[in-house]
Amino acid sequence: MTLAAIAERYRAVVERAAQAAIRAGRRPADVTVVVAAKTFDVEAVRAAATAGAEHVGENYVQEAREKARRLAELPIRWHMIGRLQRNKAKQAVALFDLVHSLDSIELARALDRAAAEASKIASCLVEVNVGAERTKAGVASDALETLLEHAAALPNLRIRGLMTIPPPGTASAARASFARLRALRDRHDDLRLPNVQLKELSMGMSSDFEQAIAEGATLVRVGTAIFGPHR
Repeated sequence: MTLAAIAERYRAVVERAAQAAIRAGRRPADVTVVVAAKTFDVEAVRAAATAGAEHVGENYVQEAREKARRLAELPIRWHMIGRLQRNKAKQAVALFDLVHSLDSIELARALDRAAAEASKIASCLVEVNVGAERTKAGVASDALETLLEHAAALPNLRIRGLMTIPPPGTASAARASFARLRALRDRHDDLRLPNVQLKELSMGMSSDFEQAIAEGATLVRVGTAIFGPHR
């Protein structure tokens, strides 16, 4: 795909997201498109950034670090949207503006320690396995409160919201998963825990981001609709 086509497709996704927000009675400004750039090269990301993309998601620390180095002149905010291993916590804190995939107390502690060493605050979303899939990462819905309570006690960690990847299936099934995440957010936001403010809902990808926006997504992670199939 040409770089011009990538730029055009990015603008089309932003417009679709804006229209989905309007249909849901929301402001387009309340939804951020995070460009999911896993496996796509630096020039592809640059093309999206030139078209206005300011938020880029990566699945792997090493790949993100190289792209961030080569695109340092651009005002990109980097998001960790893949599974994060505890031994990469220090690198993640140094590189990412937001980690979408906090899924355990142990990882929370590792990020807090890394942030303390760097004199930073680590901003995170808790990944929730709303479909209770054995092969998928994420905290179980009924364990979310415990994780939030532990995270609230970590001074260098801030929980900004929740993230999910719905089970494979129909659009209606995906939308039901998004609705469950929103309901979990609403219920747990009432806990009023320190260092926990569940403003963000990261849900929806290329095939279902409009349904996610209808259910309250504030961050949608879109790759294929911008770059085409993974290489």
